Amino acid sequence: MVGDQPMVYWFDGQIYGDTQLGIAWDDPALIYGATVFSTLRVYGNDLDHPLTAWAAHRQRLTQTLACFGWPSPDWQRLRQGAEQLKDRFPILRLTCWPDGRELITGRSLPWDLDQIQQQGILAWVARDRIYQRSLAGHKTGNYLSNWLAIQAAQRHQAREPILVDDQGHWLETGSGNLWGWSQGQWHTPPLEGNLLPGVSRHQLIHHLHQRHLDICEQSWTQPLIRQFKALAYSNCGLQVVPIHTVLEDGIKLKFDPQHPNLQELRSVFEEY
Repeated sequence: MVGDQPMVYWFDGQIYGDTQLGIAWDDPALIYGATVFSTLRVYGNDLDHPLTAWAAHRQRLTQTLACFGWPSPDWQRLRQGAEQLKDRFPILRLTCWPDGRELITGRSLPWDLDQIQQQGILAWVARDRIYQRSLAGHKTGNYLSNWLAIQAAQRHQAREPILVDDQGHWLETGSGNLWGWSQGQWHTPPLEGNLLPGVSRHQLIHHLHQRHLDICEQSWTQPLIRQFKALAYSNCGLQVVPIHTVLEDGIKLKFDPQHPNLQELRSVFEEY
């Protein structure tokens, strides 16, 4: 069960009411994590809602599949599966196999989403190299480094890890893109820093540009980070979540989870 919903999923053109997925022991998806996926939140029970961003998620999957030389799934069938599950779950994960099969799973929103959106979370900087993602610009099924970083963060009583590069620059959290407010503008790490080009990141950048607000995309060095008055991360499921404290090398960095400029980011999800 997911909340009060039965545990159902869509796989290879069929809907299943089960918690088990049958795949061969030598399936590349199992032994190599050879899948690509995108996670979306369904707004207004409508896959074509602007905030659902179905086309953007499909485009990201298409680009990765082309990069890997994998065939595209039957997009019409994938859409059919999403239509069947969107009535049951607010968040859908679309997963593509190397042979064109597709898997769609769903989940509920976190029970404390309103709370963390208002009060923020504690994050922990994951400095060990084992937490650096391979193929960081793509959402692949091999998310072991992220999972390890999230487990380590939880041991520090933190909700999210912050991943870094070889120079120690902050890149992203375990599940979203970073945003920092300083000196009259928003900052977000550049894509050239080997991080995931999040769909919500693109939505927020477009939204801020439409409002003629400045966005600085430069590497997050320690001097820059210590200028931030507000810190947050974004993803398609949780929208914008402030970070009130970051644990880094035994030091606690504090940020204002109720900084008034956070509303500039939140407002993109309130326009519809």
